[in-house]
Amino acid sequence: MKTKILSTIFLLTLILSCGTNKDPFASNNDLFLKAAKNGELANESFKRCRHFVSGWLNHADPETGLIPRNLNKDKDIWNARDSAADNYPFMVLTAAITDFDLFTGRMREMLETEIRLTSRLGNLPDTYSFSKKGFRHEKVNIDRLIFGGSEYVKDGLLPLTEWLGSSPWSERMIGIVDDIWKYAPYSTKYGKIPAESDEVNGEMLQVLSRLYWMTGNENYLNYAFRLADYYLIDHHPIVEGKRLKLRDHGCEITSGLSEVYAAAHFVDPQKKQSWQKPIHELFDCVLEVGRNEHGMLYNWVNLQTGEHDEKLCDTWGYNYNGFYTIYLIDGTEKYHEAVIHVLSNLNDNYRDYDWENDSSDGYADAIESALNLYNREPNISTAEWIDHQTQIMWSKQQADGVIEGWHGDGNFARTSIMYALWKTKGVTIVPWRQDVVFGADCEDGKLYISIKAKNSWQGKIKFDAQRHKTNLHLPIDYPRINQFPEWFTVGSEKNYQIQINDQTGSRTISGRELVDGLEIALEPNKEMRIIVK
Repeated sequence: MKTKILSTIFLLTLILSCGTNKDPFASNNDLFLKAAKNGELANESFKRCRHFVSGWLNHADPETGLIPRNLNKDKDIWNARDSAADNYPFMVLTAAITDFDLFTGRMREMLETEIRLTSRLGNLPDTYSFSKKGFRHEKVNIDRLIFGGSEYVKDGLLPLTEWLGSSPWSERMIGIVDDIWKYAPYSTKYGKIPAESDEVNGEMLQVLSRLYWMTGNENYLNYAFRLADYYLIDHHPIVEGKRLKLRDHGCEITSGLSEVYAAAHFVDPQKKQSWQKPIHELFDCVLEVGRNEHGMLYNWVNLQTGEHDEKLCDTWGYNYNGFYTIYLIDGTEKYHEAVIHVLSNLNDNYRDYDWENDSSDGYADAIESALNLYNREPNISTAEWIDHQTQIMWSKQQADGVIEGWHGDGNFARTSIMYALWKTKGVTIVPWRQDVVFGADCEDGKLYISIKAKNSWQGKIKFDAQRHKTNLHLPIDYPRINQFPEWFTVGSEKNYQIQINDQTGSRTISGRELVDGLEIALEPNKEMRIIVK
């Protein structure tokens, strides 16, 4: 009897021992299979972006090296509002991830050339004609210069800075912003402002709010407060009774006001209190008359009369960024519910929607709209919709790498890189090579990476940091237009346990080392699996 009891105890101990020492790679096989599938999608995304860069560089002006505005109309010019704002920055970003020599070489040279040839009033750029070898316009027009500079900064240089941190491109951004305000021509009782348009002022609200946190320069905060007072106290969109654009070229104002409101929450509660009622009235009214039953927003709406366009805007998420930001600040649950509502309706109702007359740019903006909010409120149906829409967007790319041959092609690369970073959970490799396929998946705070190469490869796996803190010094990671969402991030002050399937045991590595890059070597066609926690 005693022998039987001891045998039973031994058997139970053996079973428990096997359960606690099971192979983590075998037991998580489904996660690694998903990571490998994500890797295939990320790989296609990176290759398409790299092909886009090559395609456009083939059309660069042979003398200056700058790319034209478009390949049909306006092939003779480089301009700030289009070439510089929408296309060139995402060539830079693609090169930064996939081709370091191109990034530090030709992309940097294009920036230096642009600064030398197009800066017209201080740092403010103007349109450059390749055939004239000089400015297209004989006379300086301050509105044109400020509009072009504002577009370049918000659409291009600011997203680059969120990814790269301090760089020559961030220096260019700061120089342009400083001169936009130096030459601001429009007088208000709060001081000079750069424009009377919602687009420029909305862009400035976003840029200034982030620049304040990034630099600590209170001038930027004061400029942002000036614009917010102008809109929320004296020119409230409901009281004005004019059309509020919720699509591109107008939607910038809702997100911009939410960003400066967030800044005031942390640095000037009294100022925030003065804006709380008018900003909530604005956002409440958009919810009441500016969306359909699925939560999708109209191109424009008159908040006073309720009149609205019947067409839906591809930049719907750009506006909902603002709702979510105010929810984070004030805990306004109906704004939270509005975001969840629109995300939950995408896959059932907008799977084959014709964004912006079937334009690649329309799909790019709609996909970004979803990705940025999905990062905060994930669900399976939204993920399926993003995957489906991305395949449609990719189908627009031509054999030579060009998408549609206009400056909006850059947004194809911008959103494709956002998509790829979702599939890798922010992981990148150095050096990048087309045959190296890497993807990742997360569960319960652990990162599961699959990486495989057709030929031998040696290099680094680089992990993402909390860029909203490290690059911009933001107090919280509120959703922002054209940001690159953070998925699995490592803290430089923390330690992480790494397990690799062809190595025994685990090792501990600091977050700083992971951001700098984990050295690995791949054998041909042999998958490496890595667990990080």
